[in-house]
Amino acid sequence: MKNKGMLIVYTGCSGVGKGTIMKELLPRNPNLRLSVSATTRAPRAGEVDGREYYFVTPERFDEMIAEGAFLEYAKYAGGSYGTPKEPVFRMLDEGYDVILEIEVKGFLQVKQACPDCLTIFIAPPSFEELEARLRKRGTETEEKIAERLKIAEKELKSQDQFDHVVVNDIAQRAADEVLSIIAAEKNK
Repeated sequence: MKNKGMLIVYTGCSGVGKGTIMKELLPRNPNLRLSVSATTRAPRAGEVDGREYYFVTPERFDEMIAEGAFLEYAKYAGGSYGTPKEPVFRMLDEGYDVILEIEVKGFLQVKQACPDCLTIFIAPPSFEELEARLRKRGTETEEKIAERLKIAEKELKSQDQFDHVVVNDIAQRAADEVLSIIAAEKNK
């Protein structure tokens, strides 16, 4: 019988580099699985339905809420995001450690539902660097960037509620730190 996997909540402000770090994490730990969230936002260039997100209509998203299909969900920057329960619990039962790369709002819902989960907040080296990263992406209007920065100010104040805070100054170094945290928690 395999041991049950560990649930890991991994979050931070929009533009902080969560995805960049994740690309370093997954190949280096074969027991990690990334949960795929559902969203109502449009796909960005290169994103594939079922890989980065399940892209659903707002109507289908609301149906999933009514069905109790989400571990957590949130409205964020004009879109809706949620973590479908079934695939997460299946992977945990198979012994995999599952990372939920979610919005800060969803963290409290998961922590309430799964109090033993490991929580990691990815922080920017500075607020100015966060703004520069959002602009460099080139995927959003000035209005959307301003909205994301306003949300980020609030999210940064929630860091002390997490088990660990990792500053993403250099993605590879931050990934090393996240992997070290996961290994230490597994060895407890």
